[in-house]
Amino acid sequence: MVRYRFFLGLVCMMAVSAPAPVRGDEGMHLFNALPRQMLQSRHGFEATEQWAEHLRLSSVRFNSGGSGSFISSNGLVLTNHHVASETLQKLSTPERNLLEDGYLAQSLDQELQAPDLELNQLVAIIDVTDEVEAAVDADDETESAKQRQAAIAKIEARSLEESGQRSDVVKLFGGAKYHLYRYKKYTDVRLVWAPETAAAFFGGDADNFEYPRYNLDATIMRVYEDGKPAKLEHFLAWSEKPLDEGDLVFVSGNPGRTQRIFTVDALKFLRDQRIPYLLDFLRRKEVLLQQFSLGGVEAKRRARDELFGIQNARKAYTGMLAGLQDPATMVGKQQREDHLRAGLKGSKFDGNDENPFDVISESQSAKADRLGQDLNLRSELFRIAMQIVLLTAEDQKPNEERLAEFSDARRPSLLQKLYSTAPLYRDLEQFKLADELSRVIEAHGADTLWVQEMMAGKGPRDRAADLVAGTRVDEVDFRKSLVAGGRDGLEKSDDALIQLALMLEPDYREHRAEGDAIDEREVQAYAKLADLIREVEGSGGYPDATFTLRLAFGLVKGYREDGKTIQPKTDFAGAFRHAEEHKGQDDFDLPESWYKHREKINLSTDLNFVCTADIIGGNSGSPVVDRDGKLVGLIFDGNIQSLVSDYAYTDTQARAVSVAGVGILKALRSIYNAPALADSIGK
Repeated sequence: MVRYRFFLGLVCMMAVSAPAPVRGDEGMHLFNALPRQMLQSRHGFEATEQWAEHLRLSSVRFNSGGSGSFISSNGLVLTNHHVASETLQKLSTPERNLLEDGYLAQSLDQELQAPDLELNQLVAIIDVTDEVEAAVDADDETESAKQRQAAIAKIEARSLEESGQRSDVVKLFGGAKYHLYRYKKYTDVRLVWAPETAAAFFGGDADNFEYPRYNLDATIMRVYEDGKPAKLEHFLAWSEKPLDEGDLVFVSGNPGRTQRIFTVDALKFLRDQRIPYLLDFLRRKEVLLQQFSLGGVEAKRRARDELFGIQNARKAYTGMLAGLQDPATMVGKQQREDHLRAGLKGSKFDGNDENPFDVISESQSAKADRLGQDLNLRSELFRIAMQIVLLTAEDQKPNEERLAEFSDARRPSLLQKLYSTAPLYRDLEQFKLADELSRVIEAHGADTLWVQEMMAGKGPRDRAADLVAGTRVDEVDFRKSLVAGGRDGLEKSDDALIQLALMLEPDYREHRAEGDAIDEREVQAYAKLADLIREVEGSGGYPDATFTLRLAFGLVKGYREDGKTIQPKTDFAGAFRHAEEHKGQDDFDLPESWYKHREKINLSTDLNFVCTADIIGGNSGSPVVDRDGKLVGLIFDGNIQSLVSDYAYTDTQARAVSVAGVGILKALRSIYNAPALADSIGK
């Protein structure tokens, strides 16, 4: 799965951006800087302003991590099942397992409201580079980072006041550019239809990041305003015509992050230290949740979504590491870097500033020293406690001096998540917290004074049991009372997790400030590098991904693998055949609903297809449209060869994998008995 939510919450790396030489149909292009000349000369396509604006306003971002699109005038939204899985998990109960059994609302009053989901529609992009840069004049990295954040907070707050819309300042081209993105927010989002996991993730981990695929990884939701289905002007019409090999298609989505501008030393840090550390961490958590799942059917249900995310991340990072360990990857990067280093001589950067390559190299050593030293105890209960502690402290500061996520502009989204009514399971949280306490002891040493204070003379399991028994942060009203009481009230609280968060807060802030200073140093270096690239290579190119809306394009196209030709499309007949070939293996059983309605299905109907569009994690749920802007597919994955796309694009074998639009309609009508829903799509 091209999944991004888990990356955001657990292992987010600094996303820097910069231009790069474009190869093939490479590019995650800004909607305010589309490659119109390239599209015209290479594909004979005119990307008009009207076409681009309609596609932009028909696209949405999921705050849980992923993309989607409006597909009807009355608020229907299409995304992946795995993007919606967090919401499906939160809406499930021991009696109603939406992930496993699927769901179909037969009427509006049966549509289930998500407890904390926010969808963002990008309505405006404004260049604010000059204002941000004018505010930064300090020599010290820590101080300049504060100045930059203060300028960004000021811009976002002003925009929110002027427009009433979510306002995010986005760093592009390594900090050479800053754009203000304004979003219309939809916070009343309801589930309409979801298939069974057996259909959405058919083939399981074995088929994940592979091709051919036979997945119905799709879910339909609906956005509401004032308690009624939203009335939308912009939504995607739906094509009922199957695609042919060679067709040009476009992907409008929110790729999470790429590191294509990273220097060779930065990539070596990822290859030799960062990703191996993350893989060890992920394997640890995978085993932990597998152990918890052995506790019974309900335990397995409670851990299912998080375990899936960890397994998906583990496989994705394994593929990324394999790409970095391929000598050809580094050879290509080194050749380009040698060319750019040569360009330093005689350029406007020669002798004026520190060599950006050297600055970035020095930063890798600093980051290596910090691996595993953070104080983020990865338990949802502790995350909530620490967020409340930080929020009550940040609220006492002027807006411009707060940590970014606590600024006025971002507060509504933060509180929506903080006050979520989604269930929290104490047994699972205690299990996770015990492991996190053990991990911290391993990283920092049991004899460290603050570790001893944190453990209160107990082992990880007993200390976790006390902490969970002594907290009420799983109660929404209690969270609200803590925030309303402010810092003074919070410090009087005897809640066990709040007290632990208060104890760890000074070290947390110190560690974060050190990281911010390293990031600021890299921001300045990559901004210089971006300018150097433009001077040496003469092209602005496209910026690295930043989990903001981008346009990619490519051709429906097969490829060669292991001496075989891989056809670009699969169909329903192939799904049944694939199930039969793997009979008896876990995750290869199609749902009972498919066999029950097999005779109603035109088995030659397209189910999945691949194209050469440039995508990455975060593109999950992105609409795929044809030249006319009609929806023809739904991105849900990349093949294993595409995982190197974090660092370099290739269209030799790398492919974006989609659910075919015609396949979704066929499933709704023939398998899930939802003809009215199918008929309303695109209208």
